[in-house]
Amino acid sequence: MDTYIERTSYYIDGDWQQPLGSETYAVVSPSTEDEIGRIPVAGAKDVDAAVAAARRALDGPDAPWAAASPAERADAMERFAAAVEARADQLGRLVTRQNGMPISMSPLVNGYGPAAILRYYAGLARTLQWEERRPSFTGTSTLVRREPVGVVAAIVPWNYPQALAMTKIAPALAAGCTVVLKPALETSLDAYVLAEAAAEAGLPPGVLNIVPGGLEAGETLVSHPGVDKVAFTGSTPAGRAIAEVCGRLLRPVTLELGGKSAAIVLDDADLEAVTAGLATVSFANNGQTCHLSTRILAPASRYEEVLDAVTALADGFTVGDPLDPATAVGPLVSARQRDRVEGYIASAHSEGARRTTRRTRRPDRGWYVEPTVFGDVRPEMTIAQEEIFGPVLAVTPYSSDEEALALANGTEFGLGGTVWTADVERGADIARRVRTGSIGVNGYALDLHSPFGGRGASGLGRELGPEGISAYLEWKSVYLPS
Repeated sequence: MDTYIERTSYYIDGDWQQPLGSETYAVVSPSTEDEIGRIPVAGAKDVDAAVAAARRALDGPDAPWAAASPAERADAMERFAAAVEARADQLGRLVTRQNGMPISMSPLVNGYGPAAILRYYAGLARTLQWEERRPSFTGTSTLVRREPVGVVAAIVPWNYPQALAMTKIAPALAAGCTVVLKPALETSLDAYVLAEAAAEAGLPPGVLNIVPGGLEAGETLVSHPGVDKVAFTGSTPAGRAIAEVCGRLLRPVTLELGGKSAAIVLDDADLEAVTAGLATVSFANNGQTCHLSTRILAPASRYEEVLDAVTALADGFTVGDPLDPATAVGPLVSARQRDRVEGYIASAHSEGARRTTRRTRRPDRGWYVEPTVFGDVRPEMTIAQEEIFGPVLAVTPYSSDEEALALANGTEFGLGGTVWTADVERGADIARRVRTGSIGVNGYALDLHSPFGGRGASGLGRELGPEGISAYLEWKSVYLPS
């Protein structure tokens, strides 16, 4: 099952096409540090070919996707969903081999979940009012239409490669757009399986094109004259650079960026329930999740009690082979990411934070960082302000609800967050006052039917829910005579 995988082509225009350059990339297992595959790296000419194919599928009366009705698009998307779902276990295992995601969660978020997203937006395509006639104040009427924005450049990171790709692909296809997907090099092997599913589903040529690449491919896509809209998930610095280009080009852009979310533990919270929830809310995917509650705000009256409970949770995780179903925390995606996280741990020590978790022995090979908790974290410390993207939590005391809110709102980010309390109504009142795009009371789980996105340095626009398709639509008014 886990053989070496070598890919030598790209999925462009409904077929496998040879690269126009010679650069390749070695995909390395983060748990063994062994090379597990190799792929070609797309350059500017490969991106040109993919964008041209997407444009052909979109423009003109004979273009296959432009000519398709919403119901026909929905049919194709449902076939695509079935093909993805049939590959869910394969996709899950392949993603785990590439980025270290625990296998206990990987098939769901990289296979079954993306299939569900496709089916959700297929349903919206069937039911959305694509055209309506409105009476005009002049006594005539106006035909108001929803139309596809055009060719979409979808750029996704390595942490949830299939789920994050589908939050862009599915609403784009439902809207009638065509897509050029650039997966991250670290998790490109699974993108080929996605391409195979698209081909099996009979998506018309050029509707979905996949070109794994690095900085050159990304920059080419963002600024390409044949691209009409950019959808990006990744770091805040990269998002700012993309926003600058799109602003100059007056090009629509959706940005889902970093986070530094807070878990506000209220004074009446049940600590057993809190720690059970934080296992996923704060540590999911080895800490490599943008919306995680990585700052724990604890009432001063219960501070040591909360700190001890969070510490025991982190110390109790099984760290090891991500392909072992018993593993709770696997390796980070790369040596570079491990070194980055360890740099934040060193900064916490140097700035006076108190490490409360024990130092456990890591596996002899692989890019592991053990789950780490720091107490006595002041709000100005680096680990309280910057996104770490690893299994590291900062615990900070507060003396009142107002101070907890000030701390929760005290970073440039606004993506996720949680409130923990025995009184759900009190928790909802606190949640309403946190400046963030999403927040949970006594838990946190993305909802396909509701918008997800950030405020401030956490991004622009929303994905998921009916709001998610809006970013891929343009409005047109056709003024009709009486």
